[in-house]
Amino acid sequence: MPRVIHPPRNEHLHLRQAMTAGEQKLFDLFDRALDPDWEIYIQPHLNGLRPDFVLLNPTVGICVVEVKDWNLDAMTYYVKEHRSGLSELQADNGERHFAVENPFKKIRRYKDAIFNIYCPRLQYRFGYAAIVGSVVFPFAERSRVLSLQEPFLKAGDEKAKAEEYWPVGGQHELTQQGLHTILPILQRERHDLMKPGLADDLRGWLVEPDFARTQRRPLILDRNQRALADSRTESGYRRIKGAAGSGKSLVLAVRAAKLASEGKNVLVVTFNMTLWHYLRDLVARAATSMGWLERITFVHFHEWCREVCIEAGFEDAYSELMGPVAKIMDLKLDPSEEARRLRSILPQIMDVAMPELAKRAASSDQAGKYDAVFVDEGQDYLPLWWNALRGICRPGGEMLLVADATQDVYGTARNWTEEAMSGAGFQGGRWAQLSIGYRLPPDALRMAQKFAQRFLPGETRDIPELDQGTLELFPSELHWIQCSDQDAVRHCVNAVLAMMRKTGASAGLANADITFLANDIDFGKQVVDELATYGVNAAHTFERDKRKQIRLKMAFYLGDARIKATTFHSFKGWETRLIVIYVRRAVGAEGLAAIYAAITRLKRHQAGSHLTVVCSAPELAEFGASWPKHMAA
Repeated sequence: MPRVIHPPRNEHLHLRQAMTAGEQKLFDLFDRALDPDWEIYIQPHLNGLRPDFVLLNPTVGICVVEVKDWNLDAMTYYVKEHRSGLSELQADNGERHFAVENPFKKIRRYKDAIFNIYCPRLQYRFGYAAIVGSVVFPFAERSRVLSLQEPFLKAGDEKAKAEEYWPVGGQHELTQQGLHTILPILQRERHDLMKPGLADDLRGWLVEPDFARTQRRPLILDRNQRALADSRTESGYRRIKGAAGSGKSLVLAVRAAKLASEGKNVLVVTFNMTLWHYLRDLVARAATSMGWLERITFVHFHEWCREVCIEAGFEDAYSELMGPVAKIMDLKLDPSEEARRLRSILPQIMDVAMPELAKRAASSDQAGKYDAVFVDEGQDYLPLWWNALRGICRPGGEMLLVADATQDVYGTARNWTEEAMSGAGFQGGRWAQLSIGYRLPPDALRMAQKFAQRFLPGETRDIPELDQGTLELFPSELHWIQCSDQDAVRHCVNAVLAMMRKTGASAGLANADITFLANDIDFGKQVVDELATYGVNAAHTFERDKRKQIRLKMAFYLGDARIKATTFHSFKGWETRLIVIYVRRAVGAEGLAAIYAAITRLKRHQAGSHLTVVCSAPELAEFGASWPKHMAA
């Protein structure tokens, strides 16, 4: 049986961070000299930690390895002792002294995390010995490195113990014989601490997330999508309507990259703060030169309003407009009371007054102009917002609006009447249409179709069609759990933990691919906090404080190595292969549209996808009972 190497060799030229010369030498040694039962993981995520290598043998143990290509003759490395008693690793390049990253502390942190969080079933105390933390300097003498390591060994780490549990390797150890110095676990006579089941606990944290692998692949468009991405209308105005997963954002990304390659400046505007991260990743995949990205600006709509007002000299007017909001937030009220007060003033300010001011600012000579302005998730926009953006598009430029009225989670799609379209620059003609759903696996697509047909209004319903040529290629596991409000947190946490058992190299999935969605901030935070008690950290946006919430949203992206947790609205437009959704309420057209948007986030893959819905909304109990796997708790 061939050795498990992840990512596989054919992807090593496209790693997130290229291997250094020393890392490549060490990898070649591991692959050449280690028994095939040793699995090699390169730059694993480990929930945000990034060791250079983790080696795993299900019946022997775990080795976590940090590599430093330091030339000890090019700079002087030394340990500085502070008055506080702390030791700091520093370097002197002849011009200045500065602190350097300490690999001896890093390796201890990695080993502690593996023992305490990622392999929690290892024996308490004695199980720590199943993990070896090695630091390797491929271009330095081991004896010189040992003097740097010594101040960072803890009391009781005498020479023999350090050599077994905190080994150091140098350039002469990069041989098959020297490998035993780097990995002393290979010389032990007994290996009774590590078991295959314990290895399973760790594998889901070691595998590169599906998102990271996807980022290295070029975008593939069908004939209809390619025609839209490669052309423009005579007027420069184009509107594209498409069902969930039909490739609307794909077309937008490829068109943006194409225009940027021609030297044009493009503005990509979203409504959700979180979505522009996803669009930027798509554009990066479409661009053959990363320099193109410098010509593309990504921003969410209300942030653009602020920026264009400042740029055009309308800063005082903007500050006056936002004054009532600032006054409420400065009162430091209870989050629920603050939200209540903001709800009474925000719609008029954010939906009308701010866009009107931005429209005036955009039309001024002081505002910078773009060759193209693209709007994704256009059903979330009001015609006024679109018309404000028109002011920054250069004459003869391009304006693109893509939308899916089925995902009308804010109740704005109904404002886009044909009369409004005419007033927005779309003179006659029809929407360009994308109908085939390429995101959802077939079984999930059918359930999404049933939901839309049963619960969503016919006048705004645009249901994805099955891609008939791939019906059996994308398996999925769909699970519905109907429960009470009181038991919902427990079921959601258990569902997330169950998803972790589906990850690993064989499935091509990492724990970082898991996303938890809830439309209730307080409930979502409860689940995130409960997961933390299991050592599972989440990148989330569940925060009542508006300032903190904005920061969390701006930092939320799929490349984060942690499990993701956010609201239905904030994940709209995104996709992943492992999703847990909690539905507390199923009331009103907008609430039902949000549930539909959440269900349609599942991404198909030949190795399988998994969706679990935990629901305490009685209105959906009958629908849930029709799912392939159903449990009434």
